[in-house]
Amino acid sequence: MNQWITDYVRAQKAALDSISVDGVAKIIQTLQQAHKEDRQIFIFGNGGSASNASHFATDLGKGSSDKLGKRFRVLCLNDNISWMTAIGNDYSYEDVFVRQLENYGRKGDIALTISVSGNSPNCVKALDWSKKNGLTTVALVGAKRGRLAEIADQVVVINDTHYGRAEDAQMGILHMLCYAFMELPQLSK
Repeated sequence: MNQWITDYVRAQKAALDSISVDGVAKIIQTLQQAHKEDRQIFIFGNGGSASNASHFATDLGKGSSDKLGKRFRVLCLNDNISWMTAIGNDYSYEDVFVRQLENYGRKGDIALTISVSGNSPNCVKALDWSKKNGLTTVALVGAKRGRLAEIADQVVVINDTHYGRAEDAQMGILHMLCYAFMELPQLSK
């Protein structure tokens, strides 16, 4: 057991070490611009990534906004369960994010998706629509990269295919995106 834990921790550190500092800094700059221009930020994912997306919306919408004074306009597309189930039931699960973006998304907004595989059909469809409609597209993906890495304007790849390790590293990135605004007051300028 101890060796398994040691190996897991070693692999987790390697996943964290694979995070592109420049890639994260670029996303922070994108969020800073969105904040200045009062743009909407949409985030979405499936499974553990859905939980991470919801957590990010809370931290950016409350914690970062509290620190800056001016509010971030952030919405997790996973958080309206009645809308998601209606779309999934009446159309398809592949449409649960894109149909919401059709209502809310506007040119200049941000669409940020999280997917370890990079190929989640509902995320791909939503990011593709976002790109075609002038939203800035951002993807956090695992080592397989997938279709999302091809579509997104900005991509950060976690060099691991293990869902737990990749999702943990992605949550670390999401925390960096929020805490940059909480801990670096110059970003509010």
